Amino acid sequence: MIHEILPVGLLQCNCSILGDEASREALVIDPGDQADDILAALARHKLRVSGIVVTHAHLDHVGGLQELKAATGAPVWMHPDDLEIYAHLEAQAAWLGMEAPPRAAIDAQARDGARLRAGSTELEILHTPGHSPGSISLWIPTEKKLLAGDTLFQDGIGRTDLPGGDGRRILRSIREKYFPLPEETLVIPGHGPSTTLARERALNFFLQHL
Repeated sequence: MIHEILPVGLLQCNCSILGDEASREALVIDPGDQADDILAALARHKLRVSGIVVTHAHLDHVGGLQELKAATGAPVWMHPDDLEIYAHLEAQAAWLGMEAPPRAAIDAQARDGARLRAGSTELEILHTPGHSPGSISLWIPTEKKLLAGDTLFQDGIGRTDLPGGDGRRILRSIREKYFPLPEETLVIPGHGPSTTLARERALNFFLQHL
């Protein structure tokens, strides 16, 4: 599987491109900004986008969504519990002192347990609320990879002081959805370096009493 991670935008959101070498089908996860760079990477790998997935509706993860959707025609997946946050992009942009991007239509509900495919590679959607009500993560069993959005970071967890955040829910999400996964699972967070579940269970302060 092709997997390219592009840190994009003011807050360097980790946008993932997942592509199948045989079919050239691809999924794009969290196109937070710099749609031109994402499109250039897709062209370099000769990939066709079959779906765009948003782990949550904060501006830094959806800023390039409309432009990417317009260029590819691919459907957009988002958990319905984040639609209210998505409806207030203007307020989010004001907090960051920037203009709100145009809003893309959401085509499909990214509900817990749903499966997506990039060619032969299957991804399972895990509903992991806490950072936001509709936060999701993407588990790729054949790769032992977890795209965690802003739920889990190296040495940290997602902030829960924004509208819809819940500190208890994010820890419950990690305990119930992440801990059953193999410890060697590679975790790709929404920002910053990748890590493993084993490392975070051993060293992450926030996880020590789960």
